[in-house]
Amino acid sequence: MMKITVILPVFNEEKYIKMAIESVINQTFEDFELIVVNDGSTDNTSRIISEFDDSRIKVINQTNKGPGASRNNALDIARGDYVMFLDGDDWYCPDALKTAYDEITSKGTDISIFQIIKYDGKEYSQNSWFNLNNFPNTFEGRVFSPHECRDFLFDISVSAAQKIFRREFLVKINAKFPEGIYFEDMPFFFYTFLKANSISIIKKHLYVRRKHDGSITESVDCKFLDTVEAGQILMDIFIKNGWYDMYLFDLLAFKINGPRYALKGIEEKCRKKLYLLIKNDYESIKQGQYYQDYLDNLGPVKKKFMADILKSEDYDDFKTLNQTKSSPA
Repeated sequence: MMKITVILPVFNEEKYIKMAIESVINQTFEDFELIVVNDGSTDNTSRIISEFDDSRIKVINQTNKGPGASRNNALDIARGDYVMFLDGDDWYCPDALKTAYDEITSKGTDISIFQIIKYDGKEYSQNSWFNLNNFPNTFEGRVFSPHECRDFLFDISVSAAQKIFRREFLVKINAKFPEGIYFEDMPFFFYTFLKANSISIIKKHLYVRRKHDGSITESVDCKFLDTVEAGQILMDIFIKNGWYDMYLFDLLAFKINGPRYALKGIEEKCRKKLYLLIKNDYESIKQGQYYQDYLDNLGPVKKKFMADILKSEDYDDFKTLNQTKSSPA
């Protein structure tokens, strides 16, 4: 049994997959397996993957099922003591696996979180989200519980690629990514984070996220339709696990804000469809037991957004209603 399993799902990443794989096999830490999930690629990705001759690489070739199913299929066959995730257009810093492994084993945690740095093709940049700046200085160098993060839980980066997980812990809690949607990282993060007994952070950049036009989070396209379903899954997770009451104020704001921001920026051809998904979601909420919680806890901007969606007959009607300015949320 090896120490780390790295899971790398990939779909049509012929420009970047070679660098991603090389960043793993050239690590200073050598006791790992790399599971590459070729998710029905139709470009030269398959050929590039096949050119690597390294016994530590295992390849799953499947019809296109999306990132959630790809990661789940890899988790099913993972044999490492710990699990890390890499995206096909990103790469690891040379000592990423060693640094992450040393941290999680020395601290004995279920999850350890490290920093990410961004690269736009010309220069590197940092932001507070990926730098873990939302964690107070008192969290550095020690083990903490998830509920110590109650005040800033929804300000933590949800990226699975920013973390190393103890595999036995993931198996014990039956951690799975939602399948068939994008933004699968978000429900997975909150479920695993709040189920963990012990967590630590590493204030080092171990991972490079490539910023380009094809990145899921860089262009607000029709993938953002899935922000509605991802939010519904998240609510179910909090309710079923008894976390709803503890986090309800920030949870409801988070639930509203994802699709609200997406509707502002999504490309025109997807806008009316997203509006309908949001409206159907809100109609369901209005008929459910938690509607009063939204009315009692949402700030004025989010409350008005929800009310305007519910009042409107169609997207054009919503735009007219929502033009009236509200005070800050």
